[in-house]
Amino acid sequence: MMSTGTGSSMNPKPVPAWLNSASWSSSTRPTMKPSYSFGETSGSGTLLEPIGKPAGHYDDPLSSITTTQKEAAAPQVENDASGPATQPTQNADYSEQSSDADENKVIKSPSSFDYRVTLFNTELSRRRIHLAELQRLSSQGIPDTGGIRATTWKVLLGFLPRNRDDWATELEKKRATYAVFREEMIINPSEVTRRKEEMEAMKAAELEALEGPLQRHEISHDDHPLSLGSKSVWHQFFQDTELAEQINRDVKRTHPDMPFFCGDNDSARENQEALKRILFIFAKLNPGIRYVQGMNEVLAPLYYVFKTDIDESNVKHAEEDSFFCFVELLSDFRDHFCQQLDNSAVGIRSTILQMTQLLRKHDEELWRHLEITSKVNPQFYAFRWITLLLTQEFNFADSIRLWDSLLSNPDGPLEILLRVCCSMLLCLRSRLLAGDFTTNLKLLQHYPSVDINRLLKVADDLKELK
Repeated sequence: MMSTGTGSSMNPKPVPAWLNSASWSSSTRPTMKPSYSFGETSGSGTLLEPIGKPAGHYDDPLSSITTTQKEAAAPQVENDASGPATQPTQNADYSEQSSDADENKVIKSPSSFDYRVTLFNTELSRRRIHLAELQRLSSQGIPDTGGIRATTWKVLLGFLPRNRDDWATELEKKRATYAVFREEMIINPSEVTRRKEEMEAMKAAELEALEGPLQRHEISHDDHPLSLGSKSVWHQFFQDTELAEQINRDVKRTHPDMPFFCGDNDSARENQEALKRILFIFAKLNPGIRYVQGMNEVLAPLYYVFKTDIDESNVKHAEEDSFFCFVELLSDFRDHFCQQLDNSAVGIRSTILQMTQLLRKHDEELWRHLEITSKVNPQFYAFRWITLLLTQEFNFADSIRLWDSLLSNPDGPLEILLRVCCSMLLCLRSRLLAGDFTTNLKLLQHYPSVDINRLLKVADDLKELK
């Protein structure tokens, strides 16, 4: 049971030693080297370039598994056959033997890039994927090469079934379903004009065939542009237009620093149009929520990862796949976007309260300083952290790495999200304890650069301390 405020102040809970590390209190933090680099801007926008391969060279991640395993196994066989390394001599082959041995050590190391690629490819090529193992691997970061992240995210989100034999059927069915949604819900101005012209031509032909004036009952009130009826096609048209304009304003502001989303080229404009269609269709299918500002930021990482897949057939259907994965992801967070549920047990305020209670459990001194001394309302910073899944607090590369852990958490993305939010406060402990309302609010609304892997390590430690 949680102790009362008076009792806690008399016997404060000891702070773990690792929280007092100087690395958390320094104002400047080392920036993590991203696991992938952004390619140069071209006519097709900025795409993610796999490290270790020349641009434009792509392999099928699943069909190349045998080759990768052979390459990984070859040095091991040679090393076992050659026995222990000899002492340095003037033998000209010594440098080559050392090089082979070093390479073999890298391949065997669980942390090496090539080794992890092999592990992921092996797991994804199974006839029935071991979800628990894939989650474990992904929690440590997904290698950004060979389209591994795109495939892994789709499996983790449940878009792709665990049985690989069902992938083709499931993809065909879902992509066809989205095509129907797009046909029925997206208003194409040129199509509206064409249908209007056809309708006017039909009415003119009917008028010519009539001997007298048009009968009153032939005119539908719902077809009148000024009709305010809820069933009026024009009323629905104006509502959809307003919704589309709201989505358009937000999509144009999505990652303005990334040419992939906001570049001055056809590829970037195509990407923006895809985001608009996905959000519009989602709003039409979910009238209780519709579109809420910020959904574009949650959609962006999904679309980026799927659009930069190396499999051209998947790239072609990145819009459809992103839609269904977006729906799956928001199923865990949709109540946060519903204003009517803000004060309920599943609303955003309840979730923020869970985060503050987690902080109080692990560091009551810091919780007391923020909540009571400096009076920083957690809604002023945590509302954006939680609803946007931390996409605005870190650079895009770090956000992608963070999502590897969010999507692979066995207890769901919300559970680890709260731990990460709590660790973000703990990592700024010294600065927050020394700050007042203004200083702390500014610090938390503009979170400083931090090593994302270290932040995730702190979040993992919080789980172990439960």
